[in-house]
This record gives sequence, C-alpha cells and structure tokens, in this order.
Amino acid sequence: MPSKIRKSNRIRWMARVQRDGAIRQKLFDTKAEALAWEAAMRADEAWSPPDEKERMKIVTALDWANEYLDYAKERFSSKTYREKRDAFARLFRVTSSKGLAADVSVPLAFRLLREQSVKRSGYAANKDRKNLAAAWEWGRKYLELPERNPFRAVDKFAEERHPRHIPTEADFWAVYEIAQEQDKIMLLAFLHTAARKMEIFRLRWDDLDFEDGRVRLWTRKRLGGTLEPDWIPMTEDLRAALLELKKRTSSLHVFAQPENGRAFTSRQHWLRTLCDRAGVPRFDIHSIRHLTASILDKSGLPLTTIQAILRHKSATTTARYLHSLRGTKAALDEVFGSGKVVSLFREKSAGAGSGR
Repeated sequence: MPSKIRKSNRIRWMARVQRDGAIRQKLFDTKAEALAWEAAMRADEAWSPPDEKERMKIVTALDWANEYLDYAKERFSSKTYREKRDAFARLFRVTSSKGLAADVSVPLAFRLLREQSVKRSGYAANKDRKNLAAAWEWGRKYLELPERNPFRAVDKFAEERHPRHIPTEADFWAVYEIAQEQDKIMLLAFLHTAARKMEIFRLRWDDLDFEDGRVRLWTRKRLGGTLEPDWIPMTEDLRAALLELKKRTSSLHVFAQPENGRAFTSRQHWLRTLCDRAGVPRFDIHSIRHLTASILDKSGLPLTTIQAILRHKSATTTARYLHSLRGTKAALDEVFGSGKVVSLFREKSAGAGSGR
C-alpha cells in the first residue's frame, strides 16, 4: 500500500513492493499511479533484485535534505534547525543538490569538512560533521540511504576552544542594576534557577506554582529532543519579583516582548549591550548558569544538590539528584539571601499604592 509523504508542502505517494527479499520503491504524484505501479511490479515475472544505485534513484540529495529538515524543524529548537539547514547549504556548494544522495562519498565529505576547518575553524567543521552525520543516519533509517555514513567516516578536526567567560558576582549585579524592570526579573530568574536560555524564554504563567514555590522548566536537553518538564524550587526573592511582574502583564508568557506580547526567541545583543553599559567584561546568558553553579559550589553545597539544581541528567545521577531536590529550596534561599529583592519589590508596591 502506498504511503503519503509531504515534500516541501507538496503531497506525494511512495509506492513500495517487497519480493524475494528485495525491495523496489518509487515516488508518484498520485495514489492511483502508485497503486498501479505496485500492481505492475507484483505481476512482473522478470523481477530482479535492484542494485543499490537503482534503489536510490528516487532519493536525490535535495530530497534527503528537505525530508530531514522538515523533521528537524518539528523536533529541534530553532537554533539547532538553523545549524542543520546551514550545514546542508554548505554541502550543496561542493556538490549538486540534484545528484543522488547515495553519491555523497567519503572523499566529498572530507573535502567539504576540511574546507570548513581551514576557512572557519575546526570547531565549525566538527559541528557540520555532527549535523550531517545525524542527517545521514536519519536518511539511512527512513530513506534507505547506504549503510556507510560518509560524514562519520571523516575524523574529527583539531579544535581551539576558548573557555567561556564566567562573570563575577559583582559584574552580574552591576548589569542587574542598570537593566529595566522586566529584564531585572529575567536576570534574577536565570541566576536563581540556573535555567537555560530557552527554558526561561518559553516560561508561561501556568508553569509557576506560587503556592508551593515551584517553577516548571521545559527543556529539550534530552536524547531525542522531546520537551520534558522539571519542577524546581522558587526562591522567595524570585517569587516576590514574579508576583510583582504578574500584576503588570496580560501575556500568557512570563517574559513577553513589549511590542507584541509574544515569548522571546532570541535576544542576541541584549546582554552584551548591558555589559558594555555597565562597564564589565561581556558574558552571555549561559554564563549565568555557570555563575550559579560556582556560587553554589563556593557555598559548600553537596555535589548531588548542585546536580539537582542544574538538572544534569545521566543514567548514574538521575536517581540521586531527584532525591536531593528535597531541601533544595531552603539551600537556595540560604545561598542567595532571602529578602534582598523581596524588600525592593515590597517598597515599590507600597509606593504605587500610595499614589506616588
């Protein structure tokens, strides 16, 4: 029975016949054509097993790219999708997108990646290698690409990675002080939850449990890319700040773009600009997560508790960090000092009520 395939917003039909251990398949514009072809193949007495190139005639390199990118767009974050799309764009600069996907060879993959290593960096080449190798594995599973993965066959290139700059506490608070009110609360949320960028950007009001003092963070940092929730403690300072913010917004999202009320998807220059204005070395959002870990470590908290707060998941640590979440809220409040931000927002709330 033909199967329906969506290719670049166009519906096509994949006909497939298996006989004597061999498989033939072909793509058609209509289901009727696909059914007729299947019937003809089953009635063909001169059936012979197709060789690999014959089997691959229906899958061009562009077919493979489009199919995989459609899948990636649904499965991964927008940043990851763009990385994969750009990797294919670079591939098609050295080979025709109209050629067979099966013709992408190890020498071709090596030439592409070596060129990226020279022009950009070993890190950039390895990132393309990772994304194209993953795309090939997907195509091998769903489009019957050849077993040998040409990108995985290429050795990784040497990388010169620069360590991430982690701000000092003084630098963080200097940036916090000059930020606008909503941005102050966003910075506080990053610091007090050790959340990743998109976990805070996609945060909705129904992810906040003010009564029990919890925040639900959704992340794709799992094998397979499925969004999964983690409930983590909400410090008293963060709770007070978020309650104050809730009074001033009607958006479903906790941190909404002022111009349209939608969730942020990227804030490319936001933190860099604040750092420049505050006169401190530039740091990015993920650096705040590292700063939180550093603060917790210096406070003497057990490693298992820090793992619970950071939500680093692995087969050996999952049980331990889930158990150690008990008492984490008290530990967070003790480290960050409950009351510092609470009093600030109470003063502002009282001032607004008095008409000042």
